[in-house]
Amino acid sequence: MRRKASLILLALAVFFAALSPLLRWYAFPRLAKIPPNQYQDMVLEAKDATLLDYATMQARKVPKVTIVQTLKGNVEESEKIEKTAGKDVVVWDGLSYVVGPDGEMVSQIPERYIFDAHTQEPVHATGEMVDGDPVRRDGIEFKWPFLTEKRDYEYFDAQARVTAPIHYKGTRDFRGVDVYYFEQTIPWTKVPMPKTMPVEGVTPESIAETGTTRWYTTVRKFWVEPLTGAPVYGEEIHEEELRGGTLLGDRDKVTAFAGHVKMREDYIKSTVDLVNSNRTLVLLMTSYLPWGFLILGALLLALSLYLEARSRRPADPAGVETAAPEPVSA
Repeated sequence: MRRKASLILLALAVFFAALSPLLRWYAFPRLAKIPPNQYQDMVLEAKDATLLDYATMQARKVPKVTIVQTLKGNVEESEKIEKTAGKDVVVWDGLSYVVGPDGEMVSQIPERYIFDAHTQEPVHATGEMVDGDPVRRDGIEFKWPFLTEKRDYEYFDAQARVTAPIHYKGTRDFRGVDVYYFEQTIPWTKVPMPKTMPVEGVTPESIAETGTTRWYTTVRKFWVEPLTGAPVYGEEIHEEELRGGTLLGDRDKVTAFAGHVKMREDYIKSTVDLVNSNRTLVLLMTSYLPWGFLILGALLLALSLYLEARSRRPADPAGVETAAPEPVSA
């Protein structure tokens, strides 16, 4: 009976020991993915910012500029692209909506980001765009890969339509969460005018006719939770200028926007809470279950060997009956 139990325990030990690396290195990369129907929004603010009044073409100090960013999963489009891409694809329709202190729209820039649901690498397909202009992303945007590494990544800048390195600057603690800090600097670059302008009748084409151009620079900062690859916080030191042309009169340039953009406090808290819950799921797949199965396999193996040893132990001599000696005659 002991030998039969020992064989069963040995089989279970082998099963759990084999399941441990299988779960970590085979199942996790296939199961961990961004859902195609995900929706998220975020509010950022630049306090004491500089903003251009397009009616007077004068830059003025304002108490606050608000940027509302939304990302909405487009399930229908992702299913279409998956048929030809041969992989799980996510399509995010995003919108960056900028509001001035008076509540009026300053600019709005839509974009479509298409990427691999598992690796977050961009997938090039029809519809990939920023503000209606077709683009080809060669780096990540919005989210880092699962199990983010301590290295530089290529990050796509939607304003300049370019991909540039975003540099790993070290590990930090952000409100109790261990994060990787990344920073990217985009130097002054000529960029397109937004297609939707805040003044009726003013269009990118009419501004282009005056010879005036738009320039932009930013220092982009992200605090990224490495297991999920999700930013828990972000900032930008953002500047825009209009340069040259008859629109500015005798001025060489005028500030269109300048401010230190930061996530609003209530969105920081909700983001940290969401990342913490998702982090537990990733830890379950990459650490808790693999190590738990490995330890369980070792314990079952030890118990199996113990029962096997007990089954092979010789019987107790005191329990063996001996035959009575035959009487000896004279």
